[in-house]
Formats: sequence, C-alpha cells, structure tokens
Amino acid sequence: MNVLLVEDDTVIRRSVALVLERYGYTVASAEDGLAGLDLFRAGGHDLLLLDVMLPGLDGIGLCRKVRETSLMPILMMSARGDSIDVVGALEAGADDYVVKPVEPPVLLARMRALLRRASFTPTEPSVAPTSAPAVDGHQVLTFGNLTLDTDGLEARVAGEPVVLTPTELRLLLEFAARPGAVLERQTLLRTVWDYGWDGDSRVVDLCVQRLRKKIGAERIETVRGFGYKLVR
Repeated sequence: MNVLLVEDDTVIRRSVALVLERYGYTVASAEDGLAGLDLFRAGGHDLLLLDVMLPGLDGIGLCRKVRETSLMPILMMSARGDSIDVVGALEAGADDYVVKPVEPPVLLARMRALLRRASFTPTEPSVAPTSAPAVDGHQVLTFGNLTLDTDGLEARVAGEPVVLTPTELRLLLEFAARPGAVLERQTLLRTVWDYGWDGDSRVVDLCVQRLRKKIGAERIETVRGFGYKLVR
C-alpha cells in the first residue's frame, strides 16, 4: 500500500514514515501543502495522511483540493482535538482524524480501518424496502427518489448519480440495511468506522451532515438522544 504523508514537522514526518515502512507501507512524503498537492497529482497513492497545520496550503485546503477529483481515504492529523480543527477537517472531506502525538498502534489501526472501508463488500439488508427491482442482475434498493445499487455500489437521486466517498457510501449502506431503524452513533462508529472502542461521535455527525447534502436532508432523520435513521 502506498501512503502519501504530508507533515511539516521534520521529526514527526520521519518517525511516522519509519513506522509505516516498518509495517510494509511505501511512503511518499512532503513538508508543505503545495508539495503534497504535487505528489497527489502525480498519482499512485492509496491513502493520504495529512497534517492540519501546513505552510503554503494548509491541510484543510489540501483536503478540499483532493476531494475535487479523488475519493482516496484521508486521515487528518491535528495537534489539537478541539471542535474547530475536527469539524474543519471532516467538513473538508476527511474520513477520520487523530490527535497528535498519536501512538503507532492507534495510527496503524485507523489507517487499516480506512483501507478496509475503501474495499469492503456490503452485507444484505435485513429489512427489504418497499421496492427492490433488479437492474442488470444487481439488487437496487429504493427509498423515495433515492436508489442504491448494493452490488455496483452506486447511489442515485432522482436518476442522477451521486458521488460518495467510501465512508459516506458505507454509512448509507448501513442505513439502507435497516431502513426505519434508529442506529446509535456508537454503533455506527463500530460498524462503519471499524472502531473497536467508543470513539468521538463527531465523525458520525459530520459524515451524516455531508451525506444529507448529497442525498437530501429529509432522507436521514435525527432521533434526539439516540442517533439517526433512514426514512423509508
């Protein structure tokens, strides 16, 4: 697996690269946002590991640039865990974030979870929607004007294709597997983000927010004090 690491702190950049290479990853690294953008455009990377605070083009700006053309998994690193950095990173299109300093086992676990999420096989829905026609041999779930091809991993709204990141797609498939059922944030952290522990639920809230913008705000309902559900 090829990792693009963009980090301006020389010590952190070299130590992270050494850890990743020790575990079999190939690492290309850059010390500022513009150099990172050049490496991204050169292609060949499976995951982007990105610091928030960067000279030239900061991590948020670079994340947005990447999301204009790529669904590559993005893991943001921040020296602060406050809402400004976290929300900014997730709204820019990052899939997850870690707070520095981060222990190597935690970083590796988050990266592996992201890579699994980008190459997962969906499970069959436990509750069938009212309409589920087969198209070209594929199972297509229908929820109002939203259709979801669970074999081809494609979503459409009113017939128009919707571009989803791997995390957004997996979240939508999790909702579609149990339409009308309330899914708690901690449950989604475990099933979608592959967290083996109760992580920060802000990643769920921000990903739901991004998903709503793409498929319609009315399609995912908030159940206060519990979580979210896909409207049938």
